[in-house]
Amino acid sequence: MSEVITASASIGAVPYTVTLSDGRHQWIGDEPLSDGGVDAGPSPRTLLLSSLGACTAITLKMYAARKQWPLETVQVHLTLNPEGAPPSGGNRIERRIELLGALDDEQRQRLLQIANACPVHKLLTGEIDIVSSLSTEGVQS
Repeated sequence: MSEVITASASIGAVPYTVTLSDGRHQWIGDEPLSDGGVDAGPSPRTLLLSSLGACTAITLKMYAARKQWPLETVQVHLTLNPEGAPPSGGNRIERRIELLGALDDEQRQRLLQIANACPVHKLLTGEIDIVSSLSTEGVQS
């Protein structure tokens, strides 16, 4: 059975500063000053890109370790819509992966294939159905 993954977001009086939690860890999201935030943390879009970057790097290190390949460092550079939003109305994420270590060309190509199979990559490129509802908790009558 797969693990249930949860997260929560809470915003109060500080404009656009959001406290995020997964039940064990807390971190901050915000908007830059130019968008009315106080720039106390990364923007929601940056958080999304960082999720893909973290998943890519971790997946590659895990795979290389299992294969006992000499992968020393993985650096993942991500850009959302580098030339502006595509005319189709979608979005484009460019991911540039640097693999440091004495890897041959075949190992590097295999790691690129593995990067495209990381769980967050699969989530972002698959069909996503978001079901929203309003909670009745905290409702004052």
